[in-house]
Amino acid sequence: MKTIAAVTSCPTGIAHTLMAAEALKKASELLGHQIKVETQGSAGTKNQLSEEDVAEADVIVLATDIRVDTARFEGKPIYETHSSEAILRPKAVIDAALALLPAETLPVSTASPATAETATIPSAPRGPVSAERRLVGITSCPTGIAHTFMAAEALKKAAKALGHSIKVETQGSVGAKDQLTSEEIAAADAVIIAADTKVDVSRFAGKPLYITSTKEAMNAGKEVVEKALAQPPGGTPSHSLTEAVEKAKAERSKSRTGPYKHLMTGVSYMLPVVIAGGLAIALAFALGGIYAGDQKGTIAAALSQIGGGTAFHLFVAVLSAFIAYSIADRPGIAPGLVGGMLAQNLGAGFLGGILSGFLAGYFTKFLADKIKLPTTLQGLMPVLILPFISTITVGLLMIYVIAPPVGALNRA
Repeated sequence: MKTIAAVTSCPTGIAHTLMAAEALKKASELLGHQIKVETQGSAGTKNQLSEEDVAEADVIVLATDIRVDTARFEGKPIYETHSSEAILRPKAVIDAALALLPAETLPVSTASPATAETATIPSAPRGPVSAERRLVGITSCPTGIAHTFMAAEALKKAAKALGHSIKVETQGSVGAKDQLTSEEIAAADAVIIAADTKVDVSRFAGKPLYITSTKEAMNAGKEVVEKALAQPPGGTPSHSLTEAVEKAKAERSKSRTGPYKHLMTGVSYMLPVVIAGGLAIALAFALGGIYAGDQKGTIAAALSQIGGGTAFHLFVAVLSAFIAYSIADRPGIAPGLVGGMLAQNLGAGFLGGILSGFLAGYFTKFLADKIKLPTTLQGLMPVLILPFISTITVGLLMIYVIAPPVGALNRA
């Protein structure tokens, strides 16, 4: 009997996630093996694998349609497939996973002379390289605005000062700019990833890769370029490179987890609403003066309604909704939106929106962890049960408990 640890997940995190988990459990039982399956759905992670579960497992099965962090499975054989494959052919998935288990090591005496000779042949020395080196890079930050482009500019100046050439792809809030082509990557001597967010590095497999933050790229551009060129030749599988990126990001973001991270998520989604609304109001004032809103039927009045009458009434709700989303995923959006709108309408304002966001997020997460339903009803959790209970609870608490004192504080 073998011990298996598994993770199932799909884009919606509802049907296929749970169906794949159930299929793997039944197949393992029929084959005489022991399995524990962690499901990563829209209602959060269920049956989470502990360190002991992972340590005791002979093999790991990932039946997922979205990317799953595999850093905790380091050193274990991992079989990756799709959730649909686990649903349709669970026995074949289990057999294929167990086939990854290492065979017994052959005695040294069985090695052929040719093998031994090959092992002693030294690798050919690297040929001389020209003074100018080619680099490619990616910069990215959580908001995708300032640091992304400042880091890119710093790397360009540093490379030029050192006599090298570099092309930098910026992954900002408006999408990727100056995208790297496969030819540019193939011709590059080294790759620099200066990012504070997750970046896909699979296309750089086999290249010397240096991973750092946007802050280091801005403050020490020359050192970053030199460190990148000093990296050994690549060859690490892209799967491991991705893990390395995530591990580096995790180390740098330890101080930015918890409430701070959730608040910053809400702020990053709120900013476009505030900026768009503010610019609409400014344009209204430019066209119709400070009383633009009173000039009925004019473009100035319409712009004033768009900015001050709509966007500025929404930003507290957006802040609250995405604080809750950061904590509890999609089930937190509805109670966060409603709580934020109540904060705005009842005079609790920005502070009330922050409180409603954290209340909605943590209460929804609490419900997701505590409510246990049969597998057949799990699909109702993220779309009906959690949003409904949380919205009613958060709404009542905002009206009767939170908004009155916070509103009084705002008016004081």
